[in-house]
Amino acid sequence: MKLSRVTFFSIFFLLLISISIQGQEIPKYDYLEIIVVQKANNSGRVKRIKVQEQKSLKGKQITIKQIENLEGTSDLLNYMNAANWEFVDRQSVVSEENDPVWMSYIFKRKK
Repeated sequence: MKLSRVTFFSIFFLLLISISIQGQEIPKYDYLEIIVVQKANNSGRVKRIKVQEQKSLKGKQITIKQIENLEGTSDLLNYMNAANWEFVDRQSVVSEENDPVWMSYIFKRKK
């Protein structure tokens, strides 16, 4: 009788530990940076979209050519959303008033 209780509690304890270990798993993501160059003077028109070769693009259904052929930021966001890439952040760099605006869009996707 005592042996069966010890066995029961041992198995229960092991199951409890294994459930908590699985709950601690940290999701891993691929990150992708896309550079968008816009015209100056707040016109907001995109001059070009530039993507450098990145490790996170290998084996994915999206390609650099497809991304660089997009014409605007809304097209870019729609395209990436359709390919299951989540928008994370955008940062812009403006050097002078008449210089183009360089914007860095960061996307992530669960591995």
